[in-house]
Amino acid sequence: MSNNSEANPDLLYGLNDKPPVPAAILAALQHLLASFVGIITPTLIIGGVLGLGSEIPYLISMALIVSGVGTFIQAKKIGPIGSGLVALQGTSFAFLSSILAAGFIAKGKGGGPEEILSLIFGVCFLGAFIEIFLSQFLHKLKTFINPLVTGIVITAIGLSLIKVGITDLGGGFKAADFGSLTNLALGGTVLLLIIILNQSKNPYIRSGAIFFGLIVGFIAAMLMGKVDFSGLAKMDWFALPVPFKYGFDFDFAAFLPVALIYLITAIESSGDLTATSMVSKEPITGDLYRSRVKAGVFADGINSMIAAVFNTFPNTTFSQNNGVIQLTGIASRYVAFYIAAFLIILGLFPVIGGIFQQLPKPVLGGATLVMFGTVAAAGIRIIATVDLDRRSMLIMAVAFGLGLGVAAVPDLLKEMPKVIQNIFGSAVTMSGLAAIILNTLMPGEIKLLTKEDNI
Repeated sequence: MSNNSEANPDLLYGLNDKPPVPAAILAALQHLLASFVGIITPTLIIGGVLGLGSEIPYLISMALIVSGVGTFIQAKKIGPIGSGLVALQGTSFAFLSSILAAGFIAKGKGGGPEEILSLIFGVCFLGAFIEIFLSQFLHKLKTFINPLVTGIVITAIGLSLIKVGITDLGGGFKAADFGSLTNLALGGTVLLLIIILNQSKNPYIRSGAIFFGLIVGFIAAMLMGKVDFSGLAKMDWFALPVPFKYGFDFDFAAFLPVALIYLITAIESSGDLTATSMVSKEPITGDLYRSRVKAGVFADGINSMIAAVFNTFPNTTFSQNNGVIQLTGIASRYVAFYIAAFLIILGLFPVIGGIFQQLPKPVLGGATLVMFGTVAAAGIRIIATVDLDRRSMLIMAVAFGLGLGVAAVPDLLKEMPKVIQNIFGSAVTMSGLAAIILNTLMPGEIKLLTKEDNI
């Protein structure tokens, strides 16, 4: 037994311990189970909404490979880059609405899949430098980005994406059978199954609820004749990453919403890394902690830059994997090397992405509705840590009023220049900018609730 685990009886293996290979592989597989769906789902949604069709399997492969590379960088800690924790990296849901907005800008100009992806990866590549830059002075940034602002933005992200989830549950955008009893029954079954499995006392079943829900939904859809694997025969069985395969483009109206989310995820990632330190029984105060968070957010930015270069969407630290560390009692960063290897191997074979591309929209919608609702709930939970005085309530009221208002009534800005429509037509951008500006300009400061206040 290691010194680290003796000092922390809740852990079988501490951060720098080397567990036996079988134990490490078993822990790595559980991390994969908890994160696999989260890594590939943003790509499935973006590909489906923007009509990227045959590009989707390749994009899924790249998402898996880059998640593996990013996880390795975080755990290995290369110079000043990387937290040295089991901080699994995956495609971020937070960027979905801003990436879709960028895609629609390219589509509105008559662009096809290559032009759409060229613009998306161009703005995501440049936006990554914002997170890299912010990582160097996060402690100062919190004077105007705090739990209230972060909570508002994360809640707005979740609420704005619920429309995507419920549309998929009904059958998908402009589906001929949208809202049919078959679609609603299929999506509703997946949703109900996820809820039931999430109540299980078995931690393995609970942590894999979404994965199991999707698998059961997939099998049900196959029995109903809603899945067609005929296209897999024409698919490449092996894919190598090609830097900027789709080119590189830029548009300021597409860049601004993406830049805002990079600003927010820099703060969000620092919270995730703090939680990972906590469950790994590592310090959450002091110089070691501060340098670890700084290096971890730095790695987040680098990994998102790598993601754009190799044709996938921005990466961030996955918070759900903290539950796996608690579940297994294994906080060893060496487990992350196995996770990284598995992700890269899975990504090298596009046929895996092709199989998941066959997921019918109602099945995907039943799962994503839970995921997006969870994002909104996470934002509300962050807001709940704030003492909601008159100032905070006013900031929330204006931010949500403007953000959700433009989402509900998009014609509000139809007389404005196109660039204004593209920037301020996003609920996330509008809510985020309103919260940041009001929090910076209004006198007073955010007060956090103490334990005594919650009793």
